[in-house]
Amino acid sequence: MKLITSIQNPLIKSLVQLQEKAKARKQSGTFLIEGKREIELAIRGGYELDTILFFSDLIDIGEVHLISKHNVPLIEINKEVYQKLAYRDTTEGILAVAKTKSMQLVDLKLSDNPLILIAEAPEKPGNIGALLRTADAANLDAVIIANPKSDMYNPNIVRSSVGGLFTNQIATGTTSEIIAFLQENKINFYSATLQNSTSYHTQDFTQPTALVVGTEATGLSQEWRDKATLNINIPMQGAIDSMNVSVAAAILIFEAKRQRNFK
Repeated sequence: MKLITSIQNPLIKSLVQLQEKAKARKQSGTFLIEGKREIELAIRGGYELDTILFFSDLIDIGEVHLISKHNVPLIEINKEVYQKLAYRDTTEGILAVAKTKSMQLVDLKLSDNPLILIAEAPEKPGNIGALLRTADAANLDAVIIANPKSDMYNPNIVRSSVGGLFTNQIATGTTSEIIAFLQENKINFYSATLQNSTSYHTQDFTQPTALVVGTEATGLSQEWRDKATLNINIPMQGAIDSMNVSVAAAILIFEAKRQRNFK
């Protein structure tokens, strides 16, 4: 088994680039995953692992072999290398290099009565992670990111999703591409916006449905508002007329789930 003890090692330098540069992730088609649970969820979600790195002071070699039973090459690293690569102090001493997946709309496999979350141009990786966690909790058919500001394998998204990146079907595309996809598949879509909208709880989400949310700063683009099946809002009773996008999405999603009796 290979042992790496220097942060100047060429492989370690390349992995640091994966953490820091979207270009490096795109060129190599790989990204880093931290943590035992996240790696196990990635394997379960069909992600192919290229390499597993572990720090034996924090994880038992037996656990590593259980995770790497799919003939994944193992590399032992020391504390210095581990601390250089790990984002979280609480990660259990294990990281994996995984191959990225295609996130094209045509690859989505939807149920006969899908429920989908769409987020347009979310700017904060933490918000994307929270949206993915909510989508997992509700067992949505898919999460679609319109006009993404960063690649979905940004380490902050991987970390904040707590594995939700691997448990959800995810696609990306332009607003126009996604609207065409929804129309082609006869999926009603409801745009969350303050302008010319009606209260969300008065609508029927029991048919094929996509719930569309925008950024807290600018909301949804005009195209989403103009072409929506209906524009909806969450009535505000306080002095502030906006809420965190992941909170708003959760309210809409679980109203739809309530109407569908959590089936």
